[in-house]
Amino acid sequence: DPGADASLCGMAATGASGTNAVRYGTMRPNVLNLRVVLPDGRLLHTAGPGRQPRKRAAGYDLTSLFVGSEGTLGFLTQATLRLHPLPEATAATIASFPSVGAAVACTVQVLQAAVPVARIEFLDEVMADACGRFSGMGLPVAATLLLELHGSRHSLAEQQQQTEEIVRQNGGCGLAWAEGLEEREQLWSMRHNAWYAALSLRPGCQVRHKDGDDGGSTQSAVSATALPSLAQGYSTDVCVPISRLPDVVVETKQDLQASGLTGPMVGHIGDGNFHCLLIFNSQDPEEAQRVHTFTQRLGRWGQGAQGARAGRTDIPITCPSLSCRRALAAGGTCTGEHGVGLGKRALLQEELGQEGLDTLRSIKAALDPHNLMNPGKVL
Repeated sequence: DPGADASLCGMAATGASGTNAVRYGTMRPNVLNLRVVLPDGRLLHTAGPGRQPRKRAAGYDLTSLFVGSEGTLGFLTQATLRLHPLPEATAATIASFPSVGAAVACTVQVLQAAVPVARIEFLDEVMADACGRFSGMGLPVAATLLLELHGSRHSLAEQQQQTEEIVRQNGGCGLAWAEGLEEREQLWSMRHNAWYAALSLRPGCQVRHKDGDDGGSTQSAVSATALPSLAQGYSTDVCVPISRLPDVVVETKQDLQASGLTGPMVGHIGDGNFHCLLIFNSQDPEEAQRVHTFTQRLGRWGQGAQGARAGRTDIPITCPSLSCRRALAAGGTCTGEHGVGLGKRALLQEELGQEGLDTLRSIKAALDPHNLMNPGKVL
């Protein structure tokens, strides 16, 4: 389920995932072999030339080593991928809940009931309102789950019944199953444009589509691009164990509300993975100060926020976020799919420990002793 302008090798390099990962897995288990150009120019096939076994126990797992390496170990030039059959029947629905906690609790119960859900996506009330208005679908302003089920026609009916019961038990409403392709595509197009919907929450941020329309219609929504403006967006993602998901999401939501900032939440909640999107006006001194104060508050959960030093008042892209600290404390990870890059290098040591980081550095030094590949990223 790649996003806009994604490439297969790019998704493998970043260890990406998407809305279908809860059923079909992230990129990592779906990559069987990679062709990699190493820093010294040699060509490596991570599972051997021409090989594509469904499983293997021969030597170190070089494929998994390069998946998620973020371009720091070599160029990924070819990927051999696992294919999944198309389901006989598919149904999607939208459910609204009285609170963020109720929506997340419903997610946990659906997973614990072993309902083989294919997609289960979370929008808080701010994000639901933004997506509804941006897409023209008019969602209720409430915590929302988008669900999709795959299976045979017989099994689908049973899954729908199970899901409906769990949704009702958690105070959810609005279930109306869409089985037609056009209806389902409209629903997921709305979800895939969540970033542009979030940017549109700020009056100073213009959003337009490549066909020249002003963003008021849903036509060509998949190719939407944001124009440069005073409003900027900062996105971060974390992933936590499902058992800790309700507490972490609710606490993060409370912190965002207390900050007074525009910060909708969205996520692949079935994986324990969610995003916080901070939309702010970089030229507003008062808001910049509130962002500065917010980042200082984050430091109480760990190391001081980078960028808050030296008198900076703009949003620090390298700032470890509060949700990241909370995710690590909950036994999760600082990033479920966005990667480490530059901004989360400090958090990587917290997550892996010194021994883990030293091991990564040893691998990097062995494969790229001259630090040619994406220098400065990850490590």
